[in-house]
Order: sequence, then structure tokens, then C-alpha cells
Amino acid sequence: MKPTRKKIRLQLLPLERYVGVDEKDPIKFYRLPVIGRMYQRRIELCIEQLMGGQAVLEVGFGSGVSFLNLSQLYQEIHGLDLTADARQVGEMFAGIGIQTELRNGSVLEMPYPDQCFDAVLLISILEHLQPQEQLQAFREIWRVLKPGGQVVYGVPVERPLMVFMFSLLGTDIRQHHFSTEADVRKAAQEVFGLGNITPMRGPLGLFGQVYEVGDFRKAR
Repeated sequence: MKPTRKKIRLQLLPLERYVGVDEKDPIKFYRLPVIGRMYQRRIELCIEQLMGGQAVLEVGFGSGVSFLNLSQLYQEIHGLDLTADARQVGEMFAGIGIQTELRNGSVLEMPYPDQCFDAVLLISILEHLQPQEQLQAFREIWRVLKPGGQVVYGVPVERPLMVFMFSLLGTDIRQHHFSTEADVRKAAQEVFGLGNITPMRGPLGLFGQVYEVGDFRKAR
């Protein structure tokens, strides 16, 4: 039986403090009613699955909105991102007393040795990969995890109303999302075996299930 997790609240700095990302970063949505809360809740649900430990790697760390919470669970915060300004983000968090080790790179070929992390976290990253790339991503994640380590990921569950709402915000999410939650889950199960899947519904139950969080463990 999956253990009950305590709900957490995402700890955020004033949004203007976050740096190092381009106009595509979703930080711009966090102030919006309804959608902003959905963006925050998906991060909370992912963090709630984490067990804590020595070192965590967040793939796709962006502006670092998870780092305040992660610093309470892990002694070391590592990050890998394709486009974020790793130096700028790292310096901003160092200025508030949170040390990070941030790099640029891809989940498909990670610049880390084998078995060095207690957890790998990916929030709204894997849907941007092509379906045929999912296995390679999870094999890389398995490689860098310590025995007994966990991967926690979150991916959107696309709904027609959600697509329409994002189109009103000027974003065609089908130009950015190439894999479904089923594609991601299948690859995770093939590499890690059975794991736990936690669904997320929209605020007040609106839109039905809008997000899916996977929690998988590497065998000891």
C-alpha cells in the first residue's frame, strides 16, 4: 500500500525574483486565477512524493521554483536544464542561502556518473520528448540513481478544454507536447517496473484529471 503523504504548500519568492529563463517559462502564469493554482499544485504533488535524502537532481529546473521546498528535503540540490541560465539561477539562490549545482544539458545524455542521486525530479518535462525517446530518458535516470533511489515525474493529461484555455493565452500546447501520459508511464514501467501513479484534478474538480504524477523506485 502506498504510504500517505503530508500535503505541502509550494514556497515561492516574489515572482519578480526568479531569473534565468525566457518568455516560454510558465512562471508568467503563476499569478493567474485558476491556472496559476494548477501550475503550483502540480509541483506540490510531485514534491509530496519525495522521500528526502542526500542529493536530488531536478531535470528542467527552469527558474528554480521548487528549490525552497527541495532544500528542506535534501542536503544537495543539483539541476539540469536545456535552456535556463544555470549561473544566473544559481547565483540568485546562493544570495538567499541555498547552494545549488546547476548545469545545462539533456535528460537523454546526462553529465553525471552512475548511482549518484537519491532522487530525480522532472516536472512537466517528459511530455516534450518524442515517444521513441522516453525509454532512453528513463534508462539515463535509472543509471544516475542510487540503488533504492526514486524518480518522480509529472506530466499533463491533455483535455480539449485545457487546450482551448491555453489557446486563449496565446499558447498552442500541441506544438510543445509530443508524448502523452500513457507514453511516459509505459516507458517508466519498462525500465523501473511497477510504480505509483497519482492523478491530479483541476481546481474544484474542474476539467477532470489534468495531471499525472509517477513515483518509481530503482531496486536495491
